Amino acid sequence: MECSSSAPSYYAVLGVSTDASDEEIRRAYRKLAMRWHPDKWTRSPSLLGEAKQKFQQVQEAYSVLSDSRKRMLYDTGLYDRDDEEDDVEARIC
Repeated sequence: MECSSSAPSYYAVLGVSTDASDEEIRRAYRKLAMRWHPDKWTRSPSLLGEAKQKFQQVQEAYSVLSDSRKRMLYDTGLYDRDDEEDDVEARIC
């Protein structure tokens, strides 16, 4: 996924700086995953959709920033989420 002005950066999603350590990224992920996990919002159906969307964004950001290869590609603007999805499909088939 390339950074675009319409989508927040993965760093912004997790609320960390671009030079955040692996530990800072992990802590931010855990905090946000606990906050936005859809299971916590079942009593509030009006916010459940927003919670699911935010949780998915947090998951995606962590998936990239916690993997050193993906993070390097993301930081240089070369990360393409579509390529990752193609790789997963190829492994499944």
